[in-house]
Amino acid sequence: MRERQDQAVLGRQVAPSPPSLEPKRRRSTPRRNPLTPLGWVAVVLTGVLVLATLGGYGYYRYIESGLKRVPINAGSSRPPDTGALNVLLVGSDSRDGTNRKYGATSIGLGERTDTIMLLHIAPNRDGATMISFPRDSMVMIPECPGKNGAVLAGGLRQINSAFNDGGIDCTIRTLESLTNIKINHFVKVDFTGFKGIIDAIGGIKICLPKAVNDPKAKLVLGPGEHVVKGEQALGYVRTRYALGDGSDLSRIQRQQVFLTQVLQKVTDGGLLTDPAALNNFLKAAVSAVTVDSGLSLDRMLEIANSVKGLTTKELKGITVPTEPYPADKNRVQFSEPSAKNFFENVRNDVDVKTVPTPGKSSAPKIENKQVRLQVLNGSGEQGKALQVADELAAQGFVVTQVGNAATTATTSIRYAKKDTAQGPAYGDAVAGRLSKDKRTPEEGKVKALTSQPYKAKTPVKNPGGPVIQLIIGKDWPGVRVVSAIPDALKDKVVDSNTNPCL
Repeated sequence: MRERQDQAVLGRQVAPSPPSLEPKRRRSTPRRNPLTPLGWVAVVLTGVLVLATLGGYGYYRYIESGLKRVPINAGSSRPPDTGALNVLLVGSDSRDGTNRKYGATSIGLGERTDTIMLLHIAPNRDGATMISFPRDSMVMIPECPGKNGAVLAGGLRQINSAFNDGGIDCTIRTLESLTNIKINHFVKVDFTGFKGIIDAIGGIKICLPKAVNDPKAKLVLGPGEHVVKGEQALGYVRTRYALGDGSDLSRIQRQQVFLTQVLQKVTDGGLLTDPAALNNFLKAAVSAVTVDSGLSLDRMLEIANSVKGLTTKELKGITVPTEPYPADKNRVQFSEPSAKNFFENVRNDVDVKTVPTPGKSSAPKIENKQVRLQVLNGSGEQGKALQVADELAAQGFVVTQVGNAATTATTSIRYAKKDTAQGPAYGDAVAGRLSKDKRTPEEGKVKALTSQPYKAKTPVKNPGGPVIQLIIGKDWPGVRVVSAIPDALKDKVVDSNTNPCL
């Protein structure tokens, strides 16, 4: 369900030309730059409000006024904001109202969810990762405000019980406590709303490896390719035991593939250049979702402008690493240390867009493999130089020495006075791989208290050029990872190249 949300909003966001704009204005939305990742997340109407669409601002203000909004109450103790954009996507399977046919015995029992996803967009907006949390995961849920003013005690429970018992606020608190990643916004979509969204874009092509007859999901289809709408589309994303290995993990993978198909349909199917179709899509999406009160129209526009260069190729889907839960074979638990390392990677992908210094000439970009590096530990933390050296060597830097420097509060990047011509550019290559605020390389090296040759795990060629010093201070920000998805999980990634016939 959640994936549809993403897709739904996705279309909205990207919608660059409101129905009222003339054809000439409509051409201002190039297909080569179709969707923003926010659109991917169903974050409602974002990309639609790129600068090219400002002429239709009044129209989108009208559309946006129909959104259902609720505030976020995630408590006072929350993870720090790193500049990344993290949007929680939840599929609601409430059986009330028009959803009663999906389970009349559950009417009046509130909402449940089988779909929990977190869309993570990097701080420099150059990539997006859709993280899925299996509903059967056993996790520690913190104490949360419950329904009707009650307080839910914390404890070990299935992850989707956070939403079932405590709603969106408890879900946010739970995910933040598990990942230490701050959630900025959320989008929730229900069964009926999802069907309307898929119908509005003319259906989605799917591929079945075998015939499916699943009464619970209301899906009956033969093998091969099909274009599914409405009930069939919902059945495809809900079915579990009729496809794959019957696990929730297998269903999550199909949902991620479905999302990529929606994205391609929106970007390549002419929706963005068809005012009538776009209008129908936006109306369906708005009526289908509930969002947080902080996701205002102005906030959407701000996000749209920051991510408008992203396309579907930058979206990667991944499921949190899990393993069987010993006490119940029908449940799973996060696999450690893989899950912990993965969340740390996501948190540390901080990057800062560099702003050219006025009057500074544009020199060729220095690649990691061109930089020789001496890493000195001034943090007072034992073994820090070798740890950081290993991380930077893994990203291609030619580390020559490791050692210790006098204790210092501030991390710095330095080059020799004789290297004033090349030093800043080589130092910038190192600065670009550190998290948080951009460090400016400084002239003049410091004296090492101790130093020894660094033994690379694999032989590297000496590139020549200046040797850069990295002095690790007590404020060490960490090394920014190249990808939020570790090599060990690469085979679990779902993207636009994944075989859709699962």
